[in-house]
Amino acid sequence: MRTWRDGTAELTVPGRDTPVGLRIAASYRARTRGLLGRDGIDGALMLTPCAGVHTFRMRFTIDVAYLDRELRVLDVVTMKPGRLGRVRLRSRHALEAEAGAMARWGVRPGVRLGIRPAGV
Repeated sequence: MRTWRDGTAELTVPGRDTPVGLRIAASYRARTRGLLGRDGIDGALMLTPCAGVHTFRMRFTIDVAYLDRELRVLDVVTMKPGRLGRVRLRSRHALEAEAGAMARWGVRPGVRLGIRPAGV
């Protein structure tokens, strides 16, 4: 089992030539902060561990991809501000990005994503 730490990385999506910038929020403090108080995000944020998210006090609509332990996408949903998402019991991680980003990147249920250190 991999131990995740707060930091930056690159998200790789099969069929996409360029990686997506990724911030990892693994500590309690970083997960609690998430995207709150921001007007947008460049790239994506991965919350780990995470089985459900909310958008209370958020300023923009987001896409959320729920991932299992092998980084396989279980579900992708779009959430408007002020919503409480449904808990996904098999989910280990949640990937958040601005609305529409997941479709542009090709992130959909069944796809297995990759994460590598930034700049490699």
